[in-house]
Amino acid sequence: MEPHPLGILITGAGSGVGRGLAQLLASKGRHLFLADLQLAAVEETVRLIEGRPSGASAHAFDVTSSKQVRSFLQSTGPARIDVLINNAGLQFVAGIDEFPEEKWDQLIDVMLKGPFLLTQAVLPGMRQRGFGRIINIGSIHALVASPFKSAYVAAKHGLEGLSKVIALEGAAHGVTSNCINPGYVRTPLVERQIADQAKIHGIPEDEVITRVMLAESAIKRLLEPAEVADLALWLAGPSASMATGSSFVLDGGWTAR
Repeated sequence: MEPHPLGILITGAGSGVGRGLAQLLASKGRHLFLADLQLAAVEETVRLIEGRPSGASAHAFDVTSSKQVRSFLQSTGPARIDVLINNAGLQFVAGIDEFPEEKWDQLIDVMLKGPFLLTQAVLPGMRQRGFGRIINIGSIHALVASPFKSAYVAAKHGLEGLSKVIALEGAAHGVTSNCINPGYVRTPLVERQIADQAKIHGIPEDEVITRVMLAESAIKRLLEPAEVADLALWLAGPSASMATGSSFVLDGGWTAR
């Protein structure tokens, strides 16, 4: 049975999809723990949702550090995490032969090791209470590949596998685990790719969205963060108790080809 009020931890909540998740979930009365590497960014998210029928607190920690993850959980005191939304992410665009090793390590650490460490930390409490939701914000690149994104594609494919293992290990204890895999979402992360994509593909920046990002999509527009948040809201609730180990794709028909 769903506990009340639902305590939700969202990583990467300082902008983009994370901020969109926070804004919708706050409006539904959820208690939010909003985390980001940059405290100022997540504090701005908290300001944007002030007055909504929920409590929200801002936290800064590195999801790749087990020490910082444990410290965060200790700082919340008796508060519990019923829903973990692994959303923190970043991008780097380069060919394999030019891809810096340190960037590879950074992307894998943030988007694969981070979700592992956070899940490892919150799973015992979820099992004890008989309720938990792990929601991993993946990507269409968890299912298909694009050139020049080796680390991102590898991390997101790995996240799919991790999510399925969590689903199997949590099933007997009321804990579900799923991935939301959107196409390109209108976020700063996507906007920062435009110049790099233009350079690599040899096209003007104003053609990147249509010729690269939306080339395979049947619906020719970017997703909005709120659309991802709507799906996360359902997955976080009691009516999604049979949805686990699954990939929920919001790709505008990309993978229908």
